[in-house]
Amino acid sequence: METSVSKSLKSVLKINRSLNPKHRGLKNWYAERYSQTEFTQPLLKRTPSQTDIATFKDLTKKDALNRLKKELNKLVLSSPEQLQKNVRQEMDGFEKLFSQYLTDNIEHGSSIDWAEIEPPPEGTIIPYKKLLELPTDDVKDILNKLIVIKLNGGLGTTMGCQGPKSVISVRSGLTFLDLTIQQIEQLNRTYNCDVPLILMNSFNTHEETEKILQKYSHVSVKIYNFNQSKHPRIDRETMLPIAKSVLNSENECWHPPGHGDIYESFYQSGLLDQFIQQGKEKNTDILKHLLTAETKHEFVMEVTDKTRADVKGGTLINYQGKLRLLEIAQVPKEHVDEFKSVSKFRIFNTNNLWINLSAIKRIIEEKSMHMEIIVNNKSTDKGVNVIQLETASGAAIKNFEGAIGINVPRRRFLPVKTTSDLLLVMSNLFTLNRGNLIMNPKRSFPSVPLVKLGSSFTKVRVYT
Repeated sequence: METSVSKSLKSVLKINRSLNPKHRGLKNWYAERYSQTEFTQPLLKRTPSQTDIATFKDLTKKDALNRLKKELNKLVLSSPEQLQKNVRQEMDGFEKLFSQYLTDNIEHGSSIDWAEIEPPPEGTIIPYKKLLELPTDDVKDILNKLIVIKLNGGLGTTMGCQGPKSVISVRSGLTFLDLTIQQIEQLNRTYNCDVPLILMNSFNTHEETEKILQKYSHVSVKIYNFNQSKHPRIDRETMLPIAKSVLNSENECWHPPGHGDIYESFYQSGLLDQFIQQGKEKNTDILKHLLTAETKHEFVMEVTDKTRADVKGGTLINYQGKLRLLEIAQVPKEHVDEFKSVSKFRIFNTNNLWINLSAIKRIIEEKSMHMEIIVNNKSTDKGVNVIQLETASGAAIKNFEGAIGINVPRRRFLPVKTTSDLLLVMSNLFTLNRGNLIMNPKRSFPSVPLVKLGSSFTKVRVYT
């Protein structure tokens, strides 16, 4: 029986009949040679080497990045000429994130080597009770070096909100923003100081926030605001932006890139330099008065003890010799339960950060800021699967000198992410005093109860 191999060879040899006659004698030799039984076995495929695979992946990544650059350039050119500089700046920032995403290969697994994770070194997590009392006479001078930045880019979509989360009513008709301003106003009046409030808005919240701020024109707090970046959502299949134009694309084509964007956006807004010139460059100077250590602390993160309600919260670890924030999104799937363990990872990040402004300026200008990327998978209203590349502000801790954590009491952490959380702060578990929600002294436990409302009460408009 004639094999498929010999058939193929005969067809090839027919084509070669036009060759020089002295080569035609090869036909019989090939036909005889390749009809032997030893060649009726399946041909072996060459297994690609690790070098081959790595080279292929590198070429694929370069191709993806080059295609993205072309699309980003189209988006820049689609914007009005007066906006192109700002849009270019935002697209350059996104390109940097996307390049890191490809390099870290985040989509195919965690970039964290779990075996290298260690507890924070001794002395890097300081108990709150070890902080020193501030002399009253020094408080004014110290507070005059302080600024307060609040994140105001979220819409509170988890609770069904259409506007800024900060304008949700909490108690007696007062919103979260009202309470924040009352706190700072009381501080300024008590110590005759000038602590300003800065809001970082997103393209989702900026216009409404501008209108809301008009009602605070007579308070004794200077209020500033700036916008964080606006990044394109990426089609998961094509790895290209779903937006085709800056002006004509719907909002769902874009996203704020997480609160880790605060450093670059604050710098680009011009406010960072403005406050440094006003002598507010040393936000962490307060810590010098509270700590006995001589070490310069450019970055301080408030952490608190983890409870059952906080198992998903980021925690501080020692990783490759640096204090680093570990988020649940970075944890390999097989170690998620271990990450949630209250006994192994006992503290978590409250997102109350004390940061030296001059250090931010230095790191941004050196272009040395590096933060781990969090990949957020979403679906648009049209059913397109997209990815959002985000960073967390606490992840910047590894870039600063002398970074530490302070383990604070639970009363300094009161998150409201769901209507279940909102129920707690609206209840008589707390009393309200000049913008501060204080645990009711009648409660015998220092922590709040774990409350979970049913699915019928997940939206604020229904709940209230």
